[in-house]
Amino acid sequence: MTSGSTRGRASGPSDAAGGAGPAARGGKAGPAARSGKASPGPRAGGGSARGGAAAPGARAGGTRRWRLVRANPDAVPPSVRRFTQRARQRRLRAALPWALIGAVLALAALLTWIVVGTGVFGVREVRVVGAELVTPDQVRQAADVPAGTPLARVDLAAVRSRVAELAPVGRVTVSRQWPDTVLVEVVERTPAAVVPQGERFAVVDSVGVVFQTLPSRPEQLPLIRVATPGPEDGATRSALQVLAALTPELRERLVEVLVEGPARIKVLLHGGRTVIWGDPTDGGTKARVATALLARKGDVIDVSAPDVVTIR
Repeated sequence: MTSGSTRGRASGPSDAAGGAGPAARGGKAGPAARSGKASPGPRAGGGSARGGAAAPGARAGGTRRWRLVRANPDAVPPSVRRFTQRARQRRLRAALPWALIGAVLALAALLTWIVVGTGVFGVREVRVVGAELVTPDQVRQAADVPAGTPLARVDLAAVRSRVAELAPVGRVTVSRQWPDTVLVEVVERTPAAVVPQGERFAVVDSVGVVFQTLPSRPEQLPLIRVATPGPEDGATRSALQVLAALTPELRERLVEVLVEGPARIKVLLHGGRTVIWGDPTDGGTKARVATALLARKGDVIDVSAPDVVTIR
């Protein structure tokens, strides 16, 4: 009796979990099974309770249909909610720098397009500073900067090169002045001497560049006589080298520097006196010796060999 009762108690839960009663063991279905309805099992402590609540409309043969139900927010533990909130904040903090970088790049692209691609910051004025031998209009014409050109796209090197082609311009600086001005600063050549050219006079600077032609000789400029003045002409360079070596006393008496050949340079002074200079080398010594001999009598002072000086 005891063993039989034990077997009966053990078989109860097993049968409930399997969904079949004693009839199932015998191969026959009970009335509930034949009618197609599931028999209501015990709600607590049985096999159905352990396997999960059956959804309404469960199919026969063990197949169940589940329905998704939104959980009540109060059913989520506070610790889970805090964890979720912290995770969301971490994601936002991680994404914020990238969002800022994207915004900055977009703003930079917009500003670049406005500055480079539109006429908002276009050229309205080409301002010229330092022009005297040439007029500001001549400089602007040489610069050739069309009005309305975006200031950022102006080729400053090209503008500088075009303005430097003007003969009187020795140096030129070109810069941008925002929002709409190109500044051209000109340093003109300094005249060093004049060269007779027929009835006119060519003005040259210290390296022999002819940058101006005048109808009459400027009295403040010394005169040199060479055939073809220019920076590549050897006679021009020699004459300018002699001029640079003259002492103030010689320059005060100077009439002209005559270049007849590479080693035949003469310095003509007031009063009909002539200093035979020879070649342009050792100019400092020659100038000092010639200056010391100005007090001596004689129309010709030969310092071509400054160690052996003659005066006659």
